[in-house]
Amino acid sequence: IGLTNYINLIHDNLFWHSLGITIKFAVIALPLGLIISYFIAVLLNQKIKGVNFWRTVYFLPSVIAGVAVALLWGRIFDPKFGILNPFLAQFGIKGPGWLSDPHWAIPALVIMSLWGVGGSIIIYLAGLQGVPTDLYDAAKVDGATAWQRFRHVTFPMTTPVIFYNLILGLIGTFQYFTEVYVLTNGTGNPARSTLFYNLYLYQNAFKYFHMGYASA
Repeated sequence: IGLTNYINLIHDNLFWHSLGITIKFAVIALPLGLIISYFIAVLLNQKIKGVNFWRTVYFLPSVIAGVAVALLWGRIFDPKFGILNPFLAQFGIKGPGWLSDPHWAIPALVIMSLWGVGGSIIIYLAGLQGVPTDLYDAAKVDGATAWQRFRHVTFPMTTPVIFYNLILGLIGTFQYFTEVYVLTNGTGNPARSTLFYNLYLYQNAFKYFHMGYASA
């Protein structure tokens, strides 16, 4: 790899820019994904009619390939022919350019990332169903409300699962590549606002063929 590549890396503004973009995406998308998936999992853990159907509905999007998801959301975010901006117009909201606007590109990718929270929901469900029912029964006897049972029983008992999903999500955000590559044709545009760490690595390795620098 060579020491020179590391020295060049330190002075490479695009490297720091790509790292900043990746961290920015992680700071926004990761907490949102964790909170939304946990909330949905709690709802899907209730004993209600048709709950198995809703579990399937929320899990199915997470098994669709990344390229297909990127193409689908690329059409949804299209400012001229997509369905999102006309939907927002029904409420008097003028939709932005989304993936063609540097200020809205990352928020658009964050919204798209929430499409695949089904995997986290399944893991949360497993954790929620592992909470001993005796604890809930004891809490009810003591007069605990639904919120108190959640706060003092459900949440503390599922913190290991939350931490597990946090680690998986953190790894996933730093591996983010397929969707942004498909949506930007590997350029990281507009105005390099979607130049993720992995995409910049790919460009150096397979576009410019700077293999040593890419490895560094």
